[in-house]
Order: sequence, then structure tokens, then C-alpha cells
Amino acid sequence: MPRFADHLYSPGPDNPFPGLAALQRRLGHAIPHRLGSNEGLDMPHAALREHFGEAMAKHVTCYGDAEAMALRERLARRHGFDVDSLLVDAGCDSLLALALRTVAPTGTTVIASAGTYPTFGYFARGQGCRLVEVDYRENEEGLAPNLDALAEAAQRENARLVYLANPDNPTGHRHEVDDVARLREALPEDCWLLLDEAYHDFRDDADAPGFTRALPGVIRCRTLSKAMGLAGLRVGYAIVEPETRAMMQKVRIHYAVSSLSLAAAEVVLDHPAEIDRHLRDVIARRERLTAHFRALGADVLPSATNFIALRLPSPELAARVHARLLDEGKLTARAAHPALGHLLRITAVEDALVPGRLATLEAALVEGNEGE
Repeated sequence: MPRFADHLYSPGPDNPFPGLAALQRRLGHAIPHRLGSNEGLDMPHAALREHFGEAMAKHVTCYGDAEAMALRERLARRHGFDVDSLLVDAGCDSLLALALRTVAPTGTTVIASAGTYPTFGYFARGQGCRLVEVDYRENEEGLAPNLDALAEAAQRENARLVYLANPDNPTGHRHEVDDVARLREALPEDCWLLLDEAYHDFRDDADAPGFTRALPGVIRCRTLSKAMGLAGLRVGYAIVEPETRAMMQKVRIHYAVSSLSLAAAEVVLDHPAEIDRHLRDVIARRERLTAHFRALGADVLPSATNFIALRLPSPELAARVHARLLDEGKLTARAAHPALGHLLRITAVEDALVPGRLATLEAALVEGNEGE
């Protein structure tokens, strides 16, 4: 088991505000009279009630449950997790930053693929970590994070953490359970594996048992932004061993997730049929987009996410098409890292399937094929 950041060991920091919900659970009875809470308890919120309704307004005056117990219980029932292995925070991004604070102090080395989800590198550099990037493995079949190169770099650089998005952003590539296990085994003894599983729900094997377990030396991060459509409310969760969860709690912002966000997430999880229908619809649109662009001769990478990635012949062409679409008021995503500048990412929303919506891209693909 790798080490945590040195300052977290005993006595270490201790959360001074575990919250009323946690206190009630420990005492075993309700505390109906909030006479010591410095929240806006008597705020009438007439404007909020008129604009958003009574159900929304009742959640805004009080801090949420810092331990998010009701949400963790729902996630455990849906996915088969152990409740004690779950930690809820303000979206997957917040969990990435929290993981770095917990295990990778300033001055330590972290490893990532060159061009993967850039927020990780942003957080790592902001914490004063040394970021070492390795190239993707690219061939005619696809473009994927190179697990062997990640492990080799971790050994060579004496890294404290390796970041892997699985499925990957921006390529959409997925690694299997056994591949990830081999990567963890190949890392140095004192190196953590940070798995960004934000797009996990769109895999066809998402419910496999190997994905429900907390693993030693691994921090798995997921989100409710994509599969449950709650991006604006910022709710995510980590799957970790209880000791790791306890250490992460030491440096977590205790009320990072609002009471409104928690309540909304609980409502959505109480209606699983709607979630499942959304997942099926997204996957169907993804396959329609893939078939459409492949019929035009495009190199569409295999995807296990809610988007497709097109590999264009050059970064210059990708930049031109991206800019032209933006001028038309159509936002696609072009990888910011030079190593992946030839990729364009299109989200599998209904709007992307409207005839003519991506005509500029379609014309560029046809012209490119005719010029070969």
C-alpha cells in the first residue's frame, strides 16, 4: 500500500465540522432544534420560492450532510458498492484535486498521458507537483493511453501517482479490468493509481464485478454529471478503501456539496429507469454518429463514452474545421495538447444528428477523401 502525504499521519488534521447529519447518526436520535447553527435558517426566500418553487427553496438554508450518507446508500444499491468505500465530493474534478492533496505533496512526481484530460495536469502543476507526460500508443486501429509507458515512467521517475482516464478523454478508449490491474502491479510500491472513470457508465461492461470493488493503492473517481445529467450541480464520488477514504476526509472541504445538489442526486437515483433510458439513448446516438462519419470516410476512434473522436489527417485541418464551426456557433472540442491536436470530439447529443448541423466538417472530410 503506498503512503499518504506525510502531514496526514497522526495526529494529522481533523475535520472541525462533521455536520448535523453525522452528529445525529452518532447519537442515534434527531436534533430538531438548530440553536447553534450559523446558517440563514429564518431567511424567507420569497423570491426563490416564487421562481423555483417550495421544494427547491427548502434545501438552500442549511448545509448538506458532509458525509452524504443517503446518496452513498443509493449509489451502493445501484452499483453494488460497499457504502464505506464511497466518498462524495463536488464532481470528479474536485475528487482529482482531493486525491492529489491526499497522496502527492508539493515536489513529488506524477505521471499522465500527453494529451489526456487536461484538468489533471492543471491541478498537479497548481499543487507544485512535477508532471511527466508519456505519449499515447497510436496505430491504424486506434489511439490509447500506453499502460506500459506509464508504468515505465513511474518506475524511472520514482513517481507518487499515475493518472489514467478509463475510458479516456479525449480518445474514448477503454481499458479492461485486467489491464488496469496489471498496470497497478507494475507501479512502484509507493505509487498510487488515480483512475478517472467519469465516463464509466457508458461502457457495455459497466456492471462487471471488477468495477465495484475498492482496490489497494487505487483511487477511482466517478461523476453524476454525464450518466445522470447533473453537471451543473457538481456531484461525484470516489471508490476507495476505508483507510484511504478517512485520509481524504482529512483534507476535504466538508460542505463542498450543497444540500440542494445532494437532494437532487437522491431524487434522480430513486428513478433508475430514467437513468437507464438515458444511457441507452446516448449509446444509440454514439453509434449513429460513428456510422454516419465512417460512411463519409472519417477515422472515428472506438468509443466507450458519451462522445466520438474523429482523427483528422492533420492538426492544421482539425484547427481550421474547429474554428469554422465555432464561427457558425457550433462548439466541438479540439484537444488542446499538441500531441492530440488532430482530434475533434463530438458529443452524442441529438443536436449533433440534425442534418446539416456539422456540414462544414462533413465537407472537409469529403474533400480530404477526394484529394487522396
